[in-house]
Amino acid sequence: MAERGKKRCSFCGRTEDQVALLMTGMTGYICNDCVEQAHAILREESLLSKSDFEMTELPKPKEIKAFLDEYVIGQDEAKCALAVSVYNHYKRLMQRDACDDVEIEKSNIIMVGSTGTGKTLLARTIARLLKVPFTIVDATVLTEAGYVGEDIESILTRLLQVADYKVEEAERGIVFIDEIDKIARKSDNPSITRDVSGEGVQQGLLKLLEGSIVNVPPQGGRKHPDQKMIPVNTKHILFICGGAFDGIEKKIAQRLNTHVVGYNSVQNKQHIDKGDMMRYIAPQDLRSFGLIPEIVGRLPILTSLRPLDRDTLRNILTEPKNSLVKQYIRLMEMDGVKLTFEPDALDYIVDTAVEYKLGARGLRSIVETIMMEKMFEVPSSGAKSCKISKEYAKKQIEKSTSIAGA
Repeated sequence: MAERGKKRCSFCGRTEDQVALLMTGMTGYICNDCVEQAHAILREESLLSKSDFEMTELPKPKEIKAFLDEYVIGQDEAKCALAVSVYNHYKRLMQRDACDDVEIEKSNIIMVGSTGTGKTLLARTIARLLKVPFTIVDATVLTEAGYVGEDIESILTRLLQVADYKVEEAERGIVFIDEIDKIARKSDNPSITRDVSGEGVQQGLLKLLEGSIVNVPPQGGRKHPDQKMIPVNTKHILFICGGAFDGIEKKIAQRLNTHVVGYNSVQNKQHIDKGDMMRYIAPQDLRSFGLIPEIVGRLPILTSLRPLDRDTLRNILTEPKNSLVKQYIRLMEMDGVKLTFEPDALDYIVDTAVEYKLGARGLRSIVETIMMEKMFEVPSSGAKSCKISKEYAKKQIEKSTSIAGA
């Protein structure tokens, strides 16, 4: 009789002395364990429905570009192309289950620009904004199946890992393939050796870019040969490729010089900006560089990144939310030291970066060289402030170059 009179959980049936907590409702009870299970189910369901977008939730292209502007200086053309492609990718996902006679195809992108112009930074920055799985992979380690290196399918393994191995989520994702130029065909001449990290990789990428069902090793392929493969459909995965394509300017120049003959050719040459040949890049230049026609055809959106001039480098140094100067100021703040850079010192850093021709990455190495001695000494000195002047910056750079020269 005592057992019959006890309160019970209306879901699992356990009595109040069998659970840690029993909550009372209007017509029943629920225990703490059932509440936790219900919370886990709701959380899982919300993750599964995360990609069911509504048009009101989607960031518009201008909003995407505005977000990129907070972290990346310049490169408006590439930002616009990236923003439009990502926005259209969201819209394709919403149309996926809709009954519509018009099927929107994906528009993979390729971004071309010299080192340090911001290709990888654009990809990393836009990943913060996205509501779909996003991963960045490096093409330099890819080889044909059966050779030392990573299989092409490892690209999708990374995407699966980001999506917590939820195949449906991964099939809606975005992949950024960095250093795509490193898999260019090594030579047009036939050779007795296979081009296992060049044309062979390009042939393997075709099925991923176009859209097909690929068997993906969830643990990374070659070290676990007995694992069960996971089929992933790449039809709705957006691919963004980036590469420096060092030396492609010569291919562009050759094409521009032979494209027009006669009197007009003289006029066209006057309008060509020889300092920024990348802006005139065309798909045939990618083919001349070593990408096979099938790959070029599967990357319909081609955009270039401009070389960084002095003013842009100066802005990169101070303006973005995570600018180099702000990073070092924060590092010194954590030791209770107020760090300041004199304007002349910043100008000297920019001039040195222009001389090195390493783009935004050059700024990092220069500032690191200048700050190394201060970051070693100041935390132990008890100082409350630290100022970087042009004279000090110049002294540190000259000391570094003299050591390197020796």
